[in-house]
Amino acid sequence: MTVTIEVRDWNDADGVALRAAQRAELDERYGTGDHEPGTPPSAADIDLFLVATAGGRAVGCGALRRLDEGSAEVKRMYVRPESRGSGVSTAILRALEAAAAERGWTTIRLETGPAQPDAMRFYEREGYREIPLFGAYAGSDLSVCYERSL
Repeated sequence: MTVTIEVRDWNDADGVALRAAQRAELDERYGTGDHEPGTPPSAADIDLFLVATAGGRAVGCGALRRLDEGSAEVKRMYVRPESRGSGVSTAILRALEAAAAERGWTTIRLETGPAQPDAMRFYEREGYREIPLFGAYAGSDLSVCYERSL
């Protein structure tokens, strides 16, 4: 499968559809629509939004939100279930890391949760280490945070 990663506008139709699919999956996994501590990402605070396509279809996405001078947070990392295990998630993550490095950010952080063991395994496999909960996630029972130095 050939995967293409493109920078897109936050409000791009493919991106909106991918984020809606992610939301539906997480609502089901957590059994509630109230599973995101902190401020949800928006066009106003996302520095970069990427969409992965394969065979002319949008199959995944990911975003970066700047945290401070040297770090950014991965947001809305998602791959459609039928495309998982094909390298799409790794391609998106590496593109996000490269973009962060180009911006001079040396640390990438992210938040996932205990109902997403597949995501936790993925990030650990990709070199991320679990860290104490940060920012809005501090004290959340629904959060597990990770970090990687670039």
